[in-house]
Amino acid sequence: MKKVIFVCLGNICRSPMAEAMFRELVRKKGLEDKIIVDSAGTGNWHEGCPPHEGTRKILDTYGVDGAGLIARQIRKQDLEDFDYIIGMDSENVKNIKNLGRLPESAVVARLLDFVEDSKTKDVPDPYFTGDFNETYDLVKRGCEALLREVESKLQ
Repeated sequence: MKKVIFVCLGNICRSPMAEAMFRELVRKKGLEDKIIVDSAGTGNWHEGCPPHEGTRKILDTYGVDGAGLIARQIRKQDLEDFDYIIGMDSENVKNIKNLGRLPESAVVARLLDFVEDSKTKDVPDPYFTGDFNETYDLVKRGCEALLREVESKLQ
């Protein structure tokens, strides 16, 4: 069993988009019993809220199920509970590492670190850019590459 958590700033745009997309990819591969997926934010501003309207719209456009996604803040316990702690950008990764000691076995990385030919390694925040299409495209590429990585580590 592998556990993956996606982390962004407020957990209403990028990380819930990645959670929904990654769950869809996991479901299509029939790996729901082998991979657990979650998301969180480094801040608590939107705790308890559904994803941003732009995230919900883009997921609907591409037929990705975003039902049940509710924002929450990352907890120190998440560092122990998850095998892959995936930040959407460098700042998120820095904030994750500042939460506390990470287990040696945990993989902490940016989502686009798994995409070898990516021109950027940070997924831009559409809360500020307004470009949910660009974010969707980058998150999709990252999730596909990350799933290949996680699959290779399954027993």
